Order: sequence, then C-alpha cells, then structure tokens
Amino acid sequence: GRSCVRLVSCLFPVFICSYMFLAPVFGYLGDRYNRKIIMSVGISFWSLVTLASSYTPKEHFWVLLLTRGLVGVGEASYSTIAPTIIADLYVKGKRTNMLSIFYFAIPVGSGLGYIVGSQVGQLAHDWHWALRVTPGLGLIAVLLLLFVIKEPKRGAVEARPEHHLHQTSWLMDLLALSKNYSFVLSTFGFTAVAFVTGSLALWAPTFLFRAAVFTGERDPCVEGNCAASDSLIFGAITVVTGILGVASGVQVSRKLRTRTPRADPLVCAAGLLLSAPFLYLAIVFAQASTIATYVFIFLGETFLSMNWAIVADILLYVVVPTRRSTAEAFQIVISHLLGDAGSPYLIGVVSDSLRKTDSFLWQFRSLQLSLLLCSFIAVIGGGFFLATAMFIEADRNRAENYVPSGH
Repeated sequence: GRSCVRLVSCLFPVFICSYMFLAPVFGYLGDRYNRKIIMSVGISFWSLVTLASSYTPKEHFWVLLLTRGLVGVGEASYSTIAPTIIADLYVKGKRTNMLSIFYFAIPVGSGLGYIVGSQVGQLAHDWHWALRVTPGLGLIAVLLLLFVIKEPKRGAVEARPEHHLHQTSWLMDLLALSKNYSFVLSTFGFTAVAFVTGSLALWAPTFLFRAAVFTGERDPCVEGNCAASDSLIFGAITVVTGILGVASGVQVSRKLRTRTPRADPLVCAAGLLLSAPFLYLAIVFAQASTIATYVFIFLGETFLSMNWAIVADILLYVVVPTRRSTAEAFQIVISHLLGDAGSPYLIGVVSDSLRKTDSFLWQFRSLQLSLLLCSFIAVIGGGFFLATAMFIEADRNRAENYVPSGH
C-alpha cells in the first residue's frame, strides 16, 4: 500500500545519504592505509547493523532509520576501495575483464535482492527475515578478504612502484581531480545512470502493478505488498540484463578500442542514448501490453547496464594510483547526491503533483508521466559521455606519464 511505499521512500534516502557522506572518509583512508583491513572492518560493521535492524520494534522507527543509515558504512568502505585493489592487481585488457566481473555484482545483487527479499518475506510472513539473510553472506566476504586477498602496492603493477608515487595533500588531490575533465564529465554521465536506475528500482514494480490494475489484468489492492510478483519479475530482469549489459559493454568497448582510443566513453554514450527510447516505449506501452512493457524494460536496462564496468575503468586510467580511492569516493558522492538519492523522491513528488484524483486511473497515469523523466535524463547522460570522449586521450596520457612534483 501507500504506507509501504512511503516507508521505502524514507529508508532509501537515509541509506544513500550516509553512504554518500562516508565515501570521502573511506576514499581518504583507502589512499593512505591498508585497504584490506578497512574493507573487512566496514563489511563486518555492515553485517552487524543489518542484522540489528531486523529486530527493531515498530514503536521505535527511529532505530530502524539509524541502523539503515549505518549500513552505508559497509557500502562506502568497499565500493570506494575494492576497484582500486583490482586496478593494482591487473592492467589494460585484463583489468577491464576483472572490473566487469566485479560490477556484475551491482545489477545481479540488486536483482537478487528483489527476488530473495520478496520470497523470504512471503515465506516467513515477516519482512524482517529478508534482512537476516545477508549478514551471513557478509561474514563469508570478510573471511575471503582476510585469508584469500593480498594487499597490493599502489601502482606496482603499472611499473611505477609506490615509493615513486608521493602522497599529496587531500586538498591538492581534490584540485587535481576537479581539473580532470574526463573524470568530471564521466561522473556526471554516470550520475544519469544512477538517476534512472534509482527511479526504476523503487517505482518500476509499483508502476507495473498499477498498469495491470488499469488494464483489468489484476484486482485492486491497498494492503500488504501488492507488487510482490512484479518485484520478482523485475528482479529477474535486473539480474539477466545486468549480466548481458556489463558483458556486452566490455566486449563492444574492447573491439572498438582497436579503431579509436575514445571507445570507452563512446560505448557509455551509446548505452545511455539507446536505453532512452526503450525506457520511453516501456512506460508508454504499459497500458496496452504487459509483455511489450517487459520486453522494452529488458532492452532498456541491458543498454543502461553497459556503463558499469567501463565507467570504473575510465576513472582508473585517467587518475593516478595515489588518488584513485578519493576519486571513487567523489564519483559516488556526486552520482548519488544528484542521482539515486533524490530521483525516487522526485518521481514520487512529480507523480503526486500530476494526480488529479485518487482513482486507479490517475494513480497509474500520474506515475506514468513522471517516469518519462528517466528517458530525458538518459539522453543528457549520453551527452556527458560524448563530451568525455573529447578529453579522454589527453587525460589518459597525463595520468600514465604523471611525474610527482615533490613529497
């Protein structure tokens, strides 16, 4: 019902905001201290607060808000640092392959979250159990980090040992990043991806359910998790499109690199620009054909997912090793602050402002019109990646031939 959507709308920004503001802290630490230990502590803390949040009583909603906010500690610790470890273990084509495997986790993990969360909640007749599954997986991740992963030296694999790469002050790092046009423009392009994925993650299942009610395929529902089956289908689509999108993006980029050094931003731009019309068609066709809607969502999300690994690779080769964690952190801050931290709320506000009555017709129609915003944002994001292509060669050469000015 509407109260459930309000609950999710409230919890999601709390998590994203804590994640955003903690990312620069872990970016600073990740460029200076043992990254494996920092990630292990972060993930352990994340697992504990996730488990704790499942036991909060109804009358203490603020405790649930607090624990969901603290989950951002774990997210910020590994999302800022893990790609930099991969960058220090592999170079060039192999690095891109390893990053693609790492970034499968984003769409696949979020898709499995829909599936496991909705099914566990239904089987246990209690949504709290959905939060008790993941801490065990977090424990496994910590053990693998501590006993399997080795801490590489920063920049060692690029034949530039760590003692030749002097640390600079944090303010100097930020100033250098702000002048790195490829980093700045690709970050804004990725923000568009975050905006669209955040909007779809929260609103797509609800929209699909309202479309089914509008067409008479489903009975109206006002209590409980009305869109559970839609969440299951949308989750499965997210998993499959994530795998296809990330893999195809990397393969297309690899082939195009033999023709142009601007291949990566061009593939990212193509992914966003191609996703826009399919997302538009998915939203418009919802009232005519459910099958067509799912097909267009599938195609739109596949093209959207082409960006994940490539954007990470761009950051790693246009930024010097001693600034990569900081760069990752600020890409997270910008993309979430202007992207998925506010996009679900914005879609909801626009939908409410367009709704003339509380009828099922207007519940569907207002949400349909507000979701069309995603297509326009995707086009803008594609424009940022096209602009990135203008600077990518110069910024990459500057990073590869970086000579520190002093200690």
